[in-house]
Amino acid sequence: MRVERVPFRLISAATAAILLAACGPKQSAPPPQTAEVGVVTLQPTTVPVITELPGRTSAFLVAQVRARVDGIVLHREFTEGSEVKAGQRLYKIDPAPYIASLNNAKASLAKAQANLVTTTAQASRYKVLVAANAVSKQDYDNAVAAEGQAAADVAAGKAAVDTAQINLGYTDVTSPVTGQIGVSQVTPGAFVQQSAATLMATVQQLDPVYVDLTQSSLDGLKLRRDIQEGRLKTTGPGAAQVTLVLEDGRVYPEKGKLQFTDVTVDQSTGSVTVRAIFKNPNHVLLPGMFVRAKIDQGVNQNALIVPQVGVTHDQKGQPTALVVDNDNKVELRQLVTTGTFGSYWVVSDGLKAGDRVIVQGTDKARPGQQVKPVPAQLPGTPASDAAANGAQTGQPAAQPAAQPASAASGA
Repeated sequence: MRVERVPFRLISAATAAILLAACGPKQSAPPPQTAEVGVVTLQPTTVPVITELPGRTSAFLVAQVRARVDGIVLHREFTEGSEVKAGQRLYKIDPAPYIASLNNAKASLAKAQANLVTTTAQASRYKVLVAANAVSKQDYDNAVAAEGQAAADVAAGKAAVDTAQINLGYTDVTSPVTGQIGVSQVTPGAFVQQSAATLMATVQQLDPVYVDLTQSSLDGLKLRRDIQEGRLKTTGPGAAQVTLVLEDGRVYPEKGKLQFTDVTVDQSTGSVTVRAIFKNPNHVLLPGMFVRAKIDQGVNQNALIVPQVGVTHDQKGQPTALVVDNDNKVELRQLVTTGTFGSYWVVSDGLKAGDRVIVQGTDKARPGQQVKPVPAQLPGTPASDAAANGAQTGQPAAQPAAQPASAASGA
């Protein structure tokens, strides 16, 4: 078998070519690309300060109809659940004993009046006779005293007649207020007592109606401090407007007015009672209903709002946001939020006007990393979100607060 040999000079030339290629200039790797993130620039805006509180409804007037005399109920003169007027007769109690008492009082009065006539005439005669020394001074004094006693008997008789007439009037049990009457607690033939103040029925005025809300004393303190320091302004010279949400989630069509805040804090719960009043022409609100009220307590004219997509929470549950600084580097900020406004968080601490908050591409940004900020493309604006929210809560829409960053600001 014949083996062909490669010439040595060919091997040397190939080796030299490989070495020259290895010693030639190296190609540099492409620089890493800067992550592109969408940001919004925060600007102060005006948002309503709305507090949502739980509460229950209560009647504007509640009158318990109770027996004021003893007796047998003869008949009832109303339909349960109907509307009754003030002064309308509801029950009739047997008046016979009280008619007899009135007649007896009138007879006693007539007797006292007749005795007064006699004693007055005698005192007049003795006055003339004592001047002529026809009767003793003692007899005249006795006649004058008898006249005074007779006059007192007449006054007592008149009072007895008045009392008897009042008791007779109490046999007609009337409604003290205009309102809706509930279930009758007694039936015809029942015996009612004045001493026991037998409950016969309850009348409640349901238009208007009260709503008693519960607010923590801390929230009330913060609100008063914000108003005093000028950060919040009331919406008008009148009472704050209140929107009511019913148990089924619907918004009550009538707007309420804030009446007062209780001056005493419940020591067991640390809360105070806030009372509002609502018109209730159709009696939709019934006493004892559970409701939620949204109180428009003022306006924050320098609020900062951040889209909720740009706010995350750490392991402790604290809200955080990623911000692009002037060198286009990412910073992690701890936030303090006071509530929501549409699809935005209202931030009270941790951010300032002009900050660029990352709302898109947060998964590509890390604290300290260089990024390329561009204006964020958000589906909605604060104004549109507020308008949608206002359609449900009746609150005014806010002006845009979080504006997309311009290309110049992101340079």
